[in-house]
Amino acid sequence: MIIPVILSGGSGTRLWPLSRAQHPKQLLPLAGELTMLQETVARLDAVAGTGPVFCICNEEHRFMVAEQLKQVADAVGGIILEPAGRNTAPAAAVAALRVQQEFPDATLLILPADHVIRNNDAFAKAVALGLEAADTGALVTFGVVPDVPETGYGYIRASVKGGEGEKNNAFFSVEEFVEKPDRETAERYVNSGHYFWNSGMFLFSASRYLEELGEHAPEMLEACRTALEKAVVDLDFLRLDRETFTACPSDSIDYAVMEKTSRAAVVPLDAGWSDVGAWSALWGVKERDVSGNVTKGDVLLHDVRNSFIHASNRLVAAVGLDEHVIVETADAVLVASKDRVQDVKKIVERLKGEGRSEARSHLRVCRPWGSYETIDLSDRFQVKRIIVNPGAALSLQKHFHRAEHWVIVKGTASITVGEKDVVLREDQSTYIPIGTLHRLENPGKIPLELIEVQTGSYLGEDDIVRFEDKYGRGAPES
Repeated sequence: MIIPVILSGGSGTRLWPLSRAQHPKQLLPLAGELTMLQETVARLDAVAGTGPVFCICNEEHRFMVAEQLKQVADAVGGIILEPAGRNTAPAAAVAALRVQQEFPDATLLILPADHVIRNNDAFAKAVALGLEAADTGALVTFGVVPDVPETGYGYIRASVKGGEGEKNNAFFSVEEFVEKPDRETAERYVNSGHYFWNSGMFLFSASRYLEELGEHAPEMLEACRTALEKAVVDLDFLRLDRETFTACPSDSIDYAVMEKTSRAAVVPLDAGWSDVGAWSALWGVKERDVSGNVTKGDVLLHDVRNSFIHASNRLVAAVGLDEHVIVETADAVLVASKDRVQDVKKIVERLKGEGRSEARSHLRVCRPWGSYETIDLSDRFQVKRIIVNPGAALSLQKHFHRAEHWVIVKGTASITVGEKDVVLREDQSTYIPIGTLHRLENPGKIPLELIEVQTGSYLGEDDIVRFEDKYGRGAPES
């Protein structure tokens, strides 16, 4: 049985300002109507013999991941929470150890959650071919057939001896993994026909991977084994032991195992693949108009060519541009030359260095119960729009530095304020004094929407003391 393991721990800083630490690119609908995580799961429908999906993610994203998987996955085997990112090799090791508990003979299909593949049938055929290799004990990686001399990817040199027909119907032993080349070297790689882009997708038996990891990175394997043994169940999630996993060596599957094993094999993949590592890559996979532009949202153009323009909240107009990227969100606008979009990460680094919230979160912040969006903010007041999903509830909590005024604009709210329980409907309101225990619930069947006005000396999200929470949260923003 093939057990899909989806790695969803990335941050996607090059796709700022849409992708942010609290809401990274794999959880956004960038390439289609589904999020990239959901597209990865939906792609598995074309693959024969797959079992339940396992996902490894940052604990901060757990509720969004769980909700998105629930919407598209037939069966979820488990969601494993990383207390810290340790790269792909430990993530795959934990998955292999966990999957073996239920499926001792499983073959793992390791998939990053943030890739685009436009031809799912071709992907499925490559997986079937990879399974043949994995059944012989090989550790399989998928090498993307290059169509341009790309300098932003690592390459795999394979023992390809035939022509295109052979490359499409066979797997090959790996002769070498090579780093990102310069332009001249990349051209030589592509022209030789012996090189593929390194996709970061893998297929191998759980036992074979653990055996190789034990030989080449025993400290990593032991740390992963201990972190899993000490893991605790938290609602629908499995929390790895923080101390042990954080101390685990950090390395990729390529470096830890694939470059050292004698059993590495590569399956050619020609399926419209992209890792969507920058805005230019997203422009490359989206449908373009007659002028070569990709647009989304309320966009007006005049004499604009070969550009990517995304409007989230307001009209964006552009005149006389060529090869540019413009991305607008509620709190930020990015304007960049398309050939410089890799440097967007430098903007994110600067935002982080200055402690600015734009690096971490959007004005609209997702929570397990729904979302909130900051409408206005000053020194002593803040206005939010809050949406609570049907049947959901905020924690029983209080604040030491702020009072809150709630005005219901849609739906029905069940509210606890101190010793009182009240039900409010549209156009009704209530007041929560500083230090008063309170809770907000939606007992209805439609989303509850309200306007919250906070007043006080400190309005930070960490001014929350939780007493009860149906989502198992303790610390603020968790």
